[in-house]
Amino acid sequence: MNPCFAITGATLDVAALIDALRASEEPGHDGAFATFIGVVRGRNLDRAVEKLEYEAHAPLAVKSFERIADEARVEWPDTRLAIHHRVGTLQLGEASVAIVAASPHRGAAFAACRYAIERIKQISPIWKREYFEGGDVWLEGATAEPDNDDVRLDARKRACA
Repeated sequence: MNPCFAITGATLDVAALIDALRASEEPGHDGAFATFIGVVRGRNLDRAVEKLEYEAHAPLAVKSFERIADEARVEWPDTRLAIHHRVGTLQLGEASVAIVAASPHRGAAFAACRYAIERIKQISPIWKREYFEGGDVWLEGATAEPDNDDVRLDARKRACA
């Protein structure tokens, strides 16, 4: 099991992701670390959010994270990714996804980090249920075929915007 990629019910730990990247790569790939932390926000679609609940098909989600890292390595060859996503019930302000990109250069690290979150939204089998006053609704899940090059290129375009 690669510690760089996980679906977990535990609180996310960015320092652990950085340590996992450092342990898994040769020296010289850590001149820059870019991070993305997605947290449960208090408002969405003009509604006050009470909490979120995440579900995932963990084995396939981890495989999608590995695929995203491989794709990013093609685009930004010296860049490595670590991705962890939480499942279960999360309260306002809690982190739901943590991404760390390590690279000798900051530009590639930033781009790979942005690419990773865009691709997670596109292809990872993770579903989000939002609870608000008066109800709840399932909001998101993977919407694209992983092999669809147009969708992948859209994620790259967003990463480099």
